[in-house]
Parts: sequence; structure tokens; C-alpha cells
Amino acid sequence: MNYNNRFLLKVYRAERYSPNSAERDRAIMDAVGDVLAGRGFDVARTDEDSLHAGAAADVVLSMARSARALDVLDRMQAGGTLVVNSAAGVRACARSSVDLTMRACGLPAAPLHGDCGYWLKRGDEAAQGPDDVVFAADSAERDRAMRRFAARGVTDVVVTAHVPGDVVKFYGVAGTGFFRTYHADAGYSKFGDERLNGCPHRYEFDAVAMQADAARLAELTGADVYGGDCIVRADGSYAIIDFNDWPSFARCRAEAAAAIARRVETLLAAGTAE
Repeated sequence: MNYNNRFLLKVYRAERYSPNSAERDRAIMDAVGDVLAGRGFDVARTDEDSLHAGAAADVVLSMARSARALDVLDRMQAGGTLVVNSAAGVRACARSSVDLTMRACGLPAAPLHGDCGYWLKRGDEAAQGPDDVVFAADSAERDRAMRRFAARGVTDVVVTAHVPGDVVKFYGVAGTGFFRTYHADAGYSKFGDERLNGCPHRYEFDAVAMQADAARLAELTGADVYGGDCIVRADGSYAIIDFNDWPSFARCRAEAAAAIARRVETLLAAGTAE
């Protein structure tokens, strides 16, 4: 289909929400924009801090996470704009919300208790720096870390037990069948936390089951474009320890861009049919 005279707005994520990955995040957004420009869209761009209440578009591709930008996107969607990912989906991907959703729906979350230490992660917003994701070797260190969060004014903190095993990253696009997994040793890491799990053993796991669990979580949150981290244990079982709205897809950018463009077209067609 040709989308001449349709206006598409790309909304880049603010750098504070892209620690050590701003260029990667922009690259996937630009890649999707290029695909859709080739199909006739008139493409413009802005960043979430510059997104204003008077913005108008037929389609918005958004990585925004700030409360103000999400409110603007809500109003645009209410006015008929297709927004991917929607503001509601982004809010539902807040760490504390995802943790509650997984436990309520029987998805494989990290246990709350264990004897290998604890992870404390800011729950209200995505991590903006290394102080937002902290490892504690024992309960006493965990309690001290909680006090440090509180001293910073961060009271929404998700605490889970450390899960030994391989760190496996996954990336998906709802409704397209696109799903890719990579071991964390394949390259880039935001804060280097994966080192605590050591060199991967390449434990076997059921990638079909992981895809189904990730797709279910995407459905529950309403995130069309998503990614996350799992820990695969020696017995092949796994725990989802992170779930994010619109990751960078750095290792599969071209494939992901094509899949995201297909998702946009599917959603547009569905809206037209309605």
C-alpha cells in the first residue's frame, strides 16, 4: 500500500532514558522511519522533551518515557493518531508494574528469595544510571541499598533474588512473529551487570516457550515493540528479569525495522476497517 500524504512523526527517547545507548536507540527509530518513508509516508522527527501539545500526525513512532510526553501522546491517540508504542503500553512496562503482572499471570519471574544475593531495581521508571540497578550480596547489604534508594527519594524498588545462569536477551514485535534471542556475551552492555553471571555456559532452553511468554507479556502490557532479559538456568528453565518498551535491536536492526513497519501497517489497516 502507498501512504502518500500520510504524516509520520518519530519521537526520540531523551538521553537520560538511554544511558550509554542513545545512538543505538536513534538508529532503530531512523531505520523504521526509512522503511515507511519508502512506502510513501512524509516523515518528521522530534525528541520527547520537545514534543508539544499541538503536535499532529497520522502515525507516531515513539520511544518517549517522560510523564509529560506520554500525556501528549495520550491526547494524540484520543484524537485518532496511531501511536507505537502507546503511552498506556509504556506505562505498563514500568518495572514494578511488569513484576506484578508476571506474578499475577504465572509468567516466569525471578524468585523473591534465594541464597545468592539480591537485585534492587528502580521500579517507577527505567534505569537512568548504575545507581538504579544494584546488586546486594546478602540481606544486610540489601537493606543498606534500600536505604540509599530512599535517601535519593526513590521509594518504588523491585527486589528479587539473584538467579545464577546465562543472561539471554530477547527482542520481539507483536503480531509479526519476529523474535530473536542473543546471549549477553555477544557484545554491548549498558552497565556491565551481566558480568555477575560469569561467562555463559550456553545452557539449552526452549526458545518457542520463551517467545510465547514474551509475547504474552507484551499482550498484557500493550507493548507492540519490546525486548528484555532472561536468566537461563542449568536445567533449561528461565526467569524474565527485565522487560522494556522499544529496545535498540542493535544486533538485528534491519530485520526489526521491517517487522515494526509491518506492525504499523497492520494496525493502520485495522483502524481503517473499524
